[in-house]
Amino acid sequence: MVFNSSIRYVEDELCIDDIRVADIVNEVGTPTYVYSLKRAVQNYHQLLSAFSDLDIHIHYSAKANGNLAILKALSDAGAGIDTVSMGEIYRAIHVGVHPKDIVFAGVGKTPQEIRYALEKGIGWFNVENVLELDHIQSIAEELNVASVRVALRLNPQVTANTHPYISTGHGGAKFGLTAEVIEDVLSRQSDYACISFEGVHIHIGSQLGDTDATIQAVEIALKAVQPYPTIRYINLGGGLPTAYHFGEDIPPIEDFAKSLAPLLKDYKVLLEPGRSVIADAGVLVSELQYVKQQAGQTFYIVDSSMAELIRPSLYQAHHEIVPLIKSGGKMTLGHIVGPICETADVLAKDRELPALQVGDKIAVMTAGAYGMVMASNYNARLRPAEVVVAVDGKSWSIARQRETLDDLLRYEIDALK
Repeated sequence: MVFNSSIRYVEDELCIDDIRVADIVNEVGTPTYVYSLKRAVQNYHQLLSAFSDLDIHIHYSAKANGNLAILKALSDAGAGIDTVSMGEIYRAIHVGVHPKDIVFAGVGKTPQEIRYALEKGIGWFNVENVLELDHIQSIAEELNVASVRVALRLNPQVTANTHPYISTGHGGAKFGLTAEVIEDVLSRQSDYACISFEGVHIHIGSQLGDTDATIQAVEIALKAVQPYPTIRYINLGGGLPTAYHFGEDIPPIEDFAKSLAPLLKDYKVLLEPGRSVIADAGVLVSELQYVKQQAGQTFYIVDSSMAELIRPSLYQAHHEIVPLIKSGGKMTLGHIVGPICETADVLAKDRELPALQVGDKIAVMTAGAYGMVMASNYNARLRPAEVVVAVDGKSWSIARQRETLDDLLRYEIDALK
């Protein structure tokens, strides 16, 4: 069975590129995230190819997965980095990303973060508040920064066809500026001597199943900026879909690009994908600790939880579950649950799985995005290790050590002193 070009069964054993996943976790333990750098880079190049009819530059969205090895591999492949915090900027620069290839987005940037970004000389600010412009202007004056490139984020008041938790372009969302506010700001550009208004930013949500809402948002954006010839960049954000179900039919990215090309042919285009680059390049590997029969149901209790992967508990996100070693046993319904003291700590409900035994290992699929970046120490759990399989697919290395008990106390003031 092949899940994608990098993750597949070979002789009934789950492999990532040329590496048996069992060999990794036998050495590293569980729970562990494992990522294919080869698959991530392939996804990046597929996006570049899909949008090749446009003048496009891609910034990978670090919020999806900010592992240093992933940032480095994508930067080496030519991607810039889209960031939403001072910490993400720091991580990107640490692995050698040129500051001019960094975009700083986010609805609530603090003056401290703005100062840091200006001191580092990042390439773009995606601005979502008028007061944010005032902060940028005053801090730029103080630092003698003559020109700061800005894209104004439009809230087009368009509702995307996606889960409400990841829909960001409707009127009730906290994100962006209305078209009226953008038009007002652009009519007063002389108020911001240190700011170069060069783009408009649009991001209406994630897991966008069709292009209708995006096209509507782009049309609203183009109308708002048409009178202002300095606006030469359209930033489409991310939101490109990833398949989480086996056999799920998602629109080809080439069709998405083709539908937008006529609108954007006269502009430079920025794209900020995260999930569509890294989600299907990663798995979370867990070990079965207990099997419980209760109230006519089977509970498989594993050593991963909502602390390691919160998406299923947060908004009932679906992840396929597969054993590391395939068996020909009878398929039965069961729940994959974690050890956290919360009823919500469920990774998968009512799944058909082969009969599993204590000690068996499973992989939670499509776990490369919004997994480890959202992991926590809830219940004082140790955050898991992260492993990357190299871009050539032939070797693997630990990209983040598993936390230790000492790490849990590292930044606390000892109450016993």
